[in-house]
Amino acid sequence: MKNEIEHIFERLRSGTVPEKGLDKFAIGIDKPLNEIRRQLNLVSTGEGTFKFLRGGYGCGKTFMCQYTLLEALKENFAVSFVVVSPNDTQFHKFDEVYHRIVSGIQTSMAESGALEDAIDRWIARIEDQLADEIGDDADDFDEQVKQHFENELSDLTKEASGNEFINVLKAYFDAKQEAEYQTASSLINWISGSKNVASSAKRKADIKGEISSSSALLYLKGILSIIKKAGHKGLVIIIDELETILRTRSDVRGKSLNGLRQIIDAAKDFPGMLWLFTGTREFFDSKKGVGGLKPLHDRIQFTTSGGFVSPKQPQLELKPFDEQRLKAVALKLRDIFPCGNKSRIFQLVDDEFLDALCTHVTTGLKGDVGVIPRQFLRELITVLDLVDENDGSDGEKAYIPKEAYKFPVGDLSEEDQTLVDGNNLSKVDDNSTSEYPVEELEW
Repeated sequence: MKNEIEHIFERLRSGTVPEKGLDKFAIGIDKPLNEIRRQLNLVSTGEGTFKFLRGGYGCGKTFMCQYTLLEALKENFAVSFVVVSPNDTQFHKFDEVYHRIVSGIQTSMAESGALEDAIDRWIARIEDQLADEIGDDADDFDEQVKQHFENELSDLTKEASGNEFINVLKAYFDAKQEAEYQTASSLINWISGSKNVASSAKRKADIKGEISSSSALLYLKGILSIIKKAGHKGLVIIIDELETILRTRSDVRGKSLNGLRQIIDAAKDFPGMLWLFTGTREFFDSKKGVGGLKPLHDRIQFTTSGGFVSPKQPQLELKPFDEQRLKAVALKLRDIFPCGNKSRIFQLVDDEFLDALCTHVTTGLKGDVGVIPRQFLRELITVLDLVDENDGSDGEKAYIPKEAYKFPVGDLSEEDQTLVDGNNLSKVDDNSTSEYPVEELEW
């Protein structure tokens, strides 16, 4: 517990979302969280589904993604978290996305190397089953394990995972049995989408080249099968910051949006998989985004009725912070702040001071806190740290927030300043509002 609390504050000091302990200070997420749990339950029963988190900057999309990841791990799902970036992970190049997904898979038992761990657990399950049936001292035990493994691989063939996929798994099994661990590791890298795999390892599996955009979705189906055979309920894939697609050229945006359409059309064919995407209102509604590709917009458009919004529709709306919610988060963080003198923290960082701090960071934003939570939390934690570190016991002056804190304006990030200015963030190469052509990418 202590390490978890320290982790929370260390991450918040740097303006990033903690990787654990989110339940300790989460406020106002009951409705979206219940919908995420409903989706996880659907997937655990064999459905293949998708969901979009919709919200402006600072609405907590990344926080909700991380919370989903933790919920999924707790429920024995494998997970992968990918951030879309025009300079790193380009969404229209699905071989890049595939590589990020598979190389980033985590489970509750393996934070890294989870794919290899899943394959080894699958093989171990077969070994345990045979040990119960014929005893692990049987003369042909290893051969029986191999035969059963290959029989189960035939199930993957039925699921159309591809012959090369099967060949790689067979070669991986043989390499492990022959203690060729470097070859086995290289084969895992290849099946994870790496472009840099030794030719000797490829010859072992009788494969050529690399996984391409046209075959990656097929391979992903095989990865899902491995995860389930290892005993996991399924796979949750989180794709964060789709709005960065808006910063690319028009033709690239069109390809990315068509690729997204193909993914959600195929989602039902991946039983046990949940796709969770995030994007801003502009991404979903503008002609430069989803609104410019009618078949996609028709599938996932956001609807309201008399001000009521159902969280079960494809887009799950996340509300921006307001001053009341911001203070509630501050109270929770003050409660769990790790320090030597808790009573001093409560005395000096009292409710009155928190009210003033909340009002300060929302000034000029008309109550729509937007992306300011990051700045607010850094300010709050700096104050808590200073109170804890400077109590006057060393003869130096004690830090008294109401006397020392001057509520500086501070430098806003690009996103913060954008919200204040009322401008949109997208920096694209044209002002076209025409619709994108519908096309089938070789995914």
